[in-house]
Amino acid sequence: MTERIKATLPLAIAIGVLAFAWTEISLNFTFHWFTAGDLGNGLELPNNFQLVLPAAFVSWGFFFAAGADNAALGKVVAASITGGLAALATMALSSATADFPDFWGIALWVGVFALVLVVLSAAGDWHYVPATFGAFAAVFFWWIATGLDYWLENGGGVGNSVEALADPATAGSGAFAGVLSTPYAWVWISITATLLCGCLLGIASVKLAALIGRLFKSDRKVAEPDVDVAHGSVEPGVTS
Repeated sequence: MTERIKATLPLAIAIGVLAFAWTEISLNFTFHWFTAGDLGNGLELPNNFQLVLPAAFVSWGFFFAAGADNAALGKVVAASITGGLAALATMALSSATADFPDFWGIALWVGVFALVLVVLSAAGDWHYVPATFGAFAAVFFWWIATGLDYWLENGGGVGNSVEALADPATAGSGAFAGVLSTPYAWVWISITATLLCGCLLGIASVKLAALIGRLFKSDRKVAEPDVDVAHGSVEPGVTS
């Protein structure tokens, strides 16, 4: 038990540090740094482009599930793009097929693109189906949170300003009385960018864990860590 904790500790510390940094940066970026106006409560109105805190953890987790190496990075980057594109097409086609208040158009195109994403696995090992589903779900979730734009007319708001937020006709139907209202194309852009940040966090956590492992074993020269995906541990490889 003690040895397993020791083996896990470098990776755990690396992920904890990076999770703290990502949370601090993404929330400040969205609500303080890259914004569209003062809300008068200490926060600012998010711009249409946002860093969506939880989405990065989706791709970050799939990076480890896929093996936590360079091949895994390539798989999850590809999955973030293909899954996101499938979600973008779903938002557009389902809204054009049947808009508010009918859900059958959404259900139809979710089913179609779920089928497509699975069939694409025949294209080769690069197409990592679980992560494509994760990316699709992340985009879809943020679409719901930001007002189901297009399916619901002006659901993403009009104008993206404090003045527009004050008018129910232009505020949109996003969370927090329209504060998160976002046009659906920007939903896709924001989530795809954030998923790619999660991929970078994955590779960064392995590199940082290797550095921490070297500090723990400063009397020996260690190579790149061998990440045990099943147990969340990192075994520094010792070289002569």
